[in-house]
Amino acid sequence: MRNKKGWWLTSMIARVLMLLAAALLFLSYASMVVNPAKAWYMTALGLMFVPIAALNFFLLVWAIRRKSGALLIPLLALLPSLIFIGKYFQFSSGGEAPKEDPVKLVSYNVGRFVMGKGDFRNAEGRSICVDSVARFIKSTDADIICLQEFDLSGDYDVARFIHDHFPDYDAAYFMHINNEGAYGNVTLSRFPIAGKGRLQFEKSANQAIYTDLKIRDGATLRVYNCHFESYNISLSALAKSITQHDNNSLKDTEEKMKRSIIRHPEQVQQVMADIEECPLEAIVAGDFNDNPMSYTYHRLMKGRKDSFVEAGKGFGATYSVLWPFIRIDYILYPSHFKAVSNNIPRLKYSDHYPVVTEIAF
Repeated sequence: MRNKKGWWLTSMIARVLMLLAAALLFLSYASMVVNPAKAWYMTALGLMFVPIAALNFFLLVWAIRRKSGALLIPLLALLPSLIFIGKYFQFSSGGEAPKEDPVKLVSYNVGRFVMGKGDFRNAEGRSICVDSVARFIKSTDADIICLQEFDLSGDYDVARFIHDHFPDYDAAYFMHINNEGAYGNVTLSRFPIAGKGRLQFEKSANQAIYTDLKIRDGATLRVYNCHFESYNISLSALAKSITQHDNNSLKDTEEKMKRSIIRHPEQVQQVMADIEECPLEAIVAGDFNDNPMSYTYHRLMKGRKDSFVEAGKGFGATYSVLWPFIRIDYILYPSHFKAVSNNIPRLKYSDHYPVVTEIAF
C-alpha cells in the first residue's frame, strides 16, 4: 500500500512539473509576438527559452524511462522547438557558391576595449586591446564593418584614430562626447558612402546609425548598425541580493530590467519606421541585446534572413557570459540575398563575439 501511495504521489508531482514546464515553454514561444511594453515579463521567458526547453527534454526522457503516458505533455510542448532550435544551433554551414564575389560583413560589439587577457581598464591595457581588435578586423578582409560600444577614452579625434588604424576604409560614426572621451557606433566601408544618419533613442546612450553604400553597378544599399538597450543587470549583484534576501536590491533590479525591456520595442519601432520609409534595401546588424525568441528579433526579421541560420554551424551564441545560451548579435539581410558563410570567432577582446558573414547580392 505504501509503495503504491508513493508511486501515485511521485506520478502526480511529475505531471504537475510537466504541465508547468510546458506552460512556460509555450509562453516562451509567445514572447516573440507579444509587445514587451504591454507585458514586460514575457521577454524574461523568451530569454529563458533554452533552459526551459532543456527542462522539458529532461522530463520527456524521464517519462520515457518510466513508460509514463504523461510523456505526451513534454513531447507536445517540445514539438515547436524543432522550428526554433536552428536559431541557436546549426548542424551544417555554407550556402551555394555565388556567381559574383560575395560581400563580407563584420558586426562586433567591442565592449569599450576593456575586456580580454589582462587588465584593459588602464591606458596601456586598452591600447593592447584596441590593437588586438584592429588586427582581427584587418585579418577578416571585410568590406563592411559595424562596431558598437566603440570607446576612445580621453581621445576626441575619432577621424584620426580611424585613419591611423583603418586607412583602407571610409567611415561613418556618431559619438557621445564627454569628459571621459568618445563613445558610440562606427561603420567602416570599402564601398563609397553616399549618405549617413543617426537614430537617437530617447533617454538612452544607445543608438542606431545607418550608412548608404554604393555597392556595385550603381546599386545603393543601406546598412543599419544598431545597439539596442541592454538590461543593465549585474548577475553577481542579483545572486548576492537573492542569497542575502535583500528585497530592496531585488526590487531595484526588477525596475531596471522593466525599464530596459519596455524601451526595446520603442527603439525597434524607430528602426523599422526608417526602414519602411527608405526606398533602399537594408541590412540590419549589431548588438540587439535580445535573443532569437524575442519581439525585437521577430520584428527586425520582417523581409529578412539571419546569416547564422542560413550559413552558420555549431552554436550561434555571441555573448561570452553563460555561453552557449545567449545569442544577441546579428546580421540580418534581405530575403532574396544569399548568405555564403557565417563565422563567430570566440575572441577574448570583448564580452561579445564578432559575427563574420559573406553575403551574395
